[in-house]
Amino acid sequence: MKPKLFVATKAFIVYQAKVLLIRESSNYDVGVHVGKFDVVGGRITPGEHVDEAMLREIKEETGLNVKLGKPFFVNESWPVVNGEQWQIIRIFYEAEADTDQIKLSKDHDQYVWIHSKDYREYAVIENLYLAFEAYLQK
Repeated sequence: MKPKLFVATKAFIVYQAKVLLIRESSNYDVGVHVGKFDVVGGRITPGEHVDEAMLREIKEETGLNVKLGKPFFVNESWPVVNGEQWQIIRIFYEAEADTDQIKLSKDHDQYVWIHSKDYREYAVIENLYLAFEAYLQK
């Protein structure tokens, strides 16, 4: 069986030199990272432009309007989710927020603004490690 392919946008949203992390809640329907922190983002809908997908995900998950920068990192993973093999390709952007006030979606239950160098002090999803390292080197 061929894997299901997903392409996702992810955002390192920055406000006053800190990056936003959001924690997955038990309300999220896929729920493979409950209790772990992630950066904002999600799947691109077929036919949707990449930048539009990123801005939509940011608005849905945080309520923020941001100034979107350019992509700085791409990675992929091959998780098995509910018995299905998935291939997920992620495109990471930097985005600038003009406020730190967040309105979380039901899929997330907590947020925190962190110094990017401190990411290992939080229960972040492991597939973010290389993205944080790339972000720190840019």
